[in-house]
Amino acid sequence: MPSQMEHAMETRMFTFHKFAGDKCCLTKEDLRVLREKEFPGFLENQKDPLAVDRIMKDQDQCQDGKVGFQSCFSLAAGLTTACDDYFVVHRKQKGKK
Repeated sequence: MPSQMEHAMETRMFTFHKFAGDKCCLTKEDLRVLREKEFPGFLENQKDPLAVDRIMKDQDQCQDGKVGFQSCFSLAAGLTTACDDYFVVHRKQKGKK
């Protein structure tokens, strides 16, 4: 039986390939759909219509209009880090009361 971390890794791989399909990379549209379907809670207050354009520009290292697995999950790691930073600060503030 896989550990929680192994399951999380498997979920990341499955999710990426679900949106990338046979082309093994995400187009701008794929990235937009992935963002809407897989990050609705994290991004519910994000109303910036250019957010996907900026993400695509930042993650499209080859500048070919595509985002590969590694770049996609560098983004996910960044979101996770930001959420953890918020969680740690919130937890410390809650403990002070």
